Amino acid sequence: MRQSNLILHCGAAKVERQQVYDVRIPPRTKSWVPVAHGVILDEVQNVLRGNGLDVVSEAHGLTRDGARYFGLLQVANGHERDDWGLVVGIRNSHDKSFPAALALGASVFVCDNLSFSGEIKLARKHTAYIQRDLPQLVNRAVSMLTNLRETQERRFLTYQRTEVSEAQAHDLIIKSLDAQVVPVTKIPDLLKQWREPNHPEFRENRTAWRLFNAFTEILKGRLTELPKRCEALHGLMDGACGLIVPTAPCPVEAEPMIAQAG
Repeated sequence: MRQSNLILHCGAAKVERQQVYDVRIPPRTKSWVPVAHGVILDEVQNVLRGNGLDVVSEAHGLTRDGARYFGLLQVANGHERDDWGLVVGIRNSHDKSFPAALALGASVFVCDNLSFSGEIKLARKHTAYIQRDLPQLVNRAVSMLTNLRETQERRFLTYQRTEVSEAQAHDLIIKSLDAQVVPVTKIPDLLKQWREPNHPEFRENRTAWRLFNAFTEILKGRLTELPKRCEALHGLMDGACGLIVPTAPCPVEAEPMIAQAG
């Protein structure tokens, strides 16, 4: 298994792991209980390890003076692949901007592009019992990785084997606007990436894989928005390739009685 140095393309300040632990937690309220970024990071990594999934690369970023955190953990594929690896994205906030969540996806080695298949919320919000429920919630989320691994393997092989004409590429690019994969301002850059990819590995054949990586190259930006845009992109590309895959995983949340207790 090839190891990759994950790169945060989100405008966040890249930090070392210890700096994640050093972020101070704001005071709790009656209805909102913040969880330390480091607590969620450790819980996710422990559950991955407990499920036999080794972390081979990681990257961490902080914004808003540490109030928002996004981490990336690349885990071993379970296959001897040298083109992409499975990735778990972790996000958490101390300013009530979004709940703690995992985003499950992949990283393409040659260009460090990220492709998330879906995001799994660990709780509806930071509630009084989120820390108590966290191990169970993370376990349920990580259990979905097995299906994700199989889905991504089939999906990417199909993309690599599906030829795409210039007209088909243009049609998909226009459809990507309706699907809210990219904003209209990114279309010129997207066309340039399709016609003249930055990376020579994508220049040999005009395939769905080449177009897919043109999209993900353009989507390098705000990492917090990436799971939603990637999910739309996969829907668009899967349809173009005649590929039927399971629907994105449902949110993993605490039961209402637990989440609202206290």
